[in-house]
This record gives sequence, structure tokens and C-alpha cells, in this order.
Amino acid sequence: MSGPVKRMPSSKNQISSMQIVFGSILTISLLLAINFSGRIAAGQRINARLEDIQNNIATLEIKATALKSELNYINSDAFIEHWAHTEGKMVRPNEILVRPVPGATPIPAATSTTVPAVVSISGGTRPDTSTNWKLWWSLFFDSLPPSDSGG
Repeated sequence: MSGPVKRMPSSKNQISSMQIVFGSILTISLLLAINFSGRIAAGQRINARLEDIQNNIATLEIKATALKSELNYINSDAFIEHWAHTEGKMVRPNEILVRPVPGATPIPAATSTTVPAVVSISGGTRPDTSTNWKLWWSLFFDSLPPSDSGG
């Protein structure tokens, strides 16, 4: 019984068709998972943006409602009457317009101011410097200047 021994091919070096199918399925599953996760992230961004836009729409609708109600009030007779009495200072027949006057308002006393004399110097005119300071004094202090005993 000594005959040639058949050698079986070594299965360590060969890849079976089952492994190829399994690797292909694994690769396709991995690509699909990556694709789906990207779509999920994009969907979340779109939903967040949609929520922001809906909030803006709600805010603008509230503002539009407030502006419409203000416009209705401005077009009403009540607003016109209110404006006529407050801003327009208008009265109806048989009404008396009353304007409040501040308490004690000081009435400025009339002060006499002296006009400086004009002296002619070589064909030109020049105010008298001795009374010039008195004019300035009366303009700044609203009173007569102190008497000047020297001149």
C-alpha cells in the first residue's frame, strides 16, 4: 500500500467565496452606515433651521398684528381727538384751552445801558475806551458798573 499520497490544497492561503461575499456585505454595510449618518446630520441641521425660521415667522406675525392694531387706532376718531387735544392744542366749541404756567417766573428788570460815545480820530470812528468797559460790565452782570471816581 504504498502508493502516491494525494496532497490536499492548503486552505490557509486560499480565500473562499464565502469570505468574499461576507467582505462585500460588510463593505456595503459600512458605506451605507456612513451615508445614513451624513443624511441624519443634514436632516438635523435642516430641522434646526426650520425651527428658527418658524420662530421668526411667529415673531413677525405678532409684530404685524400689533402694527395692524396700531394702524386701526391711528385711523380711529379716538386717536384724532386725543392728538387734537394734546399735540394740536385744539378745542371743541364751548371748551376752554388751559395752558399751565410755571410757578414764579422772574421778570427781568429793565436796565439802562449806555451807548459809548464815538470819537472821530483822523477821519475814522472809534468808541471811547473810558466807557467801553462799562458797556461790557452791564452786558455780563446785568447791573450798572461800579462808579468810577477817577474819571
